[in-house]
Amino acid sequence: MVVSADNLRDTVALVTGSAHRLGSAIAARLAAAGCDIVVHYGGSRSEAEATALRIRRAHAVQTWALQADLADPASIDRLFEAVAATCGRLDVLVNSASSFVGAPLSEVDASAWDRVQAVNVRAPHLCIRRAAPLLEAAAADRGTAAVINVADLSGVVPWRDFGAHGVSKAGLLHLTRCAALEMAPRVRVNAVVPGAILPPPGETADSAAWRAIGERMPLGRPGRPEDIGDAVAFLAAAQFVTGEILFVDGGEHLFGSTKR
Repeated sequence: MVVSADNLRDTVALVTGSAHRLGSAIAARLAAAGCDIVVHYGGSRSEAEATALRIRRAHAVQTWALQADLADPASIDRLFEAVAATCGRLDVLVNSASSFVGAPLSEVDASAWDRVQAVNVRAPHLCIRRAAPLLEAAAADRGTAAVINVADLSGVVPWRDFGAHGVSKAGLLHLTRCAALEMAPRVRVNAVVPGAILPPPGETADSAAWRAIGERMPLGRPGRPEDIGDAVAFLAAAQFVTGEILFVDGGEHLFGSTKR
């Protein structure tokens, strides 16, 4: 069966960290393409339930809000047990959840290092591992299934004071390639690297500082969460693409420099 970005009907997508911000935009875009959606959340139950309700009403798909602490392997196990029991299948896994903690490397002790790696690279691995039987079953049914990991530019170029975070994202990008090789031919694994998509804390989409950041990009503007949703929907459906790292950053990676 040919599955296009506008025809993912009768599939189920799990988007981690999709109660709000970028994850919710990804979940909404997949729903617009026809996916039923599992909205994963860590502690934001009310936001997750509101997001699930909003998506269900807007796109006439099924939605479920399921909780898991991604720093806890046992909680990840329970999440996928719940997906299997509640949804009955899984066609698309989007590893969107992430911590974003900045500190000079000289201040990152073993405990802080482990916390970052646990959420940003170990959890995606464990999610892929637990999702694999469901994805394989979905691929046997429809001919394809997909994993999309969401990284960021710190995994490609160094950002000052975000060393531990950047190492975790670099690890996620290499995990993408390793998993793509091992899970072929039925399950495709790709990654998206967003750029300037959401204003940092204290800024708004209309602020002069945020506009100035966008104006420095090769495309001359910041992006929108919908741009990432479109990229994820494409990769969810692109049946001859695996192991790809897709930059959705207005060309920012071309600078090859440190954090904005």
